[in-house]
Amino acid sequence: MTRSNAAMRARGTPEWEATVVGALVCVWQWRLELTLLAAAIAAQRVLAPPLGDAAAAVVTAAVAVGVGAFGPTRRTLWRALRGAWLQRAWARAVKDAGLSPGPLRAPRVLKATRIEAGHALRVRVARGQAVAMLDARAEELAASLRVREVRVAADRSDAAIARVTLVRRDPFDEASALPWPAAHAEEASLWDPAALGVDEQGKVVSMVLPERNVLVGGEPGAGKSAALSVIVATAALDPTARLWLLDGKLVELAAWAPACRRLAGTDAREAIALLREVQAEMDARYRELLARGLRKIGPDVGLPLDVVVCDELAFYLSLPDKRERQEFTELLRDLVARGRAAGVIVYAATQKPGSDVVPTALRDLFGFRLAT
Repeated sequence: MTRSNAAMRARGTPEWEATVVGALVCVWQWRLELTLLAAAIAAQRVLAPPLGDAAAAVVTAAVAVGVGAFGPTRRTLWRALRGAWLQRAWARAVKDAGLSPGPLRAPRVLKATRIEAGHALRVRVARGQAVAMLDARAEELAASLRVREVRVAADRSDAAIARVTLVRRDPFDEASALPWPAAHAEEASLWDPAALGVDEQGKVVSMVLPERNVLVGGEPGAGKSAALSVIVATAALDPTARLWLLDGKLVELAAWAPACRRLAGTDAREAIALLREVQAEMDARYRELLARGLRKIGPDVGLPLDVVVCDELAFYLSLPDKRERQEFTELLRDLVARGRAAGVIVYAATQKPGSDVVPTALRDLFGFRLAT
């Protein structure tokens, strides 16, 4: 006796009724395969009178092979069969995880989409259940489905809908280099979303940079400088943007020197002078906004965006001279704190964004934090 039948028996449902409901549920779960089988049998029976049983069976099999050999039909049929298999696997998993009190009260898959990491499911929980129940049983579901991980997120528009990701593989294990979407563009605008990369579903991840400050963290060689270069390249394609570069390694951002307003290397006084100049531009910008009666700049105001990019932030925050270290930190914090409405964008990278490296008074002001 199945667990659902046992549950029905426990609630006082007659055995014959539980058996009928279980049979109907089983037929429904296998409806696609049963429909295909019924179609094949019907075709054989239609062809049997004129051709004979054996010849009709051969013709039916040949047609089935032909349909399977045709690319578009084969792919469509395979996707449908794969989806049906996934639906049954999910039904078994939620039952084994104790999330199915009855055959008609299980979280149901509404849509399944294949992604780079595995599958993305849109699931509706049964009445009386919550998405948090799925999340609490994520490990059990992953073990039942034989996948690496199950991730559950609630849909913002409907509390009964869950976005479930079945992670079968790491799509970045053998990922190849992808071309930058704006590689052949002659111009770009920072007011448009800037492409940063792709996620595990193969979708381009973009970010609108104005009014944003970004802190990137990652171990050496993880791609922090590459992430910075994407933003610098986007800003370099914007004829109205002004680039300010702080390069703690001297070589990562040096290639962008012709496109920037000012570049500072390992000299502490040069770095502080750069931040002072940006601060002066910011103060002048606020005076201009006040004169125009505006609260912040926008794409139609006609004022340029200032993009401050700092590679190896930890180098500047640990300068040997305490006075220079404190002044650099205070200047950068002022830009991050007050620069949003004035069109100042700070994009910084460091290996360890912990409080022992980046003071919390500065780190907490970065609204976006990326890990590479």
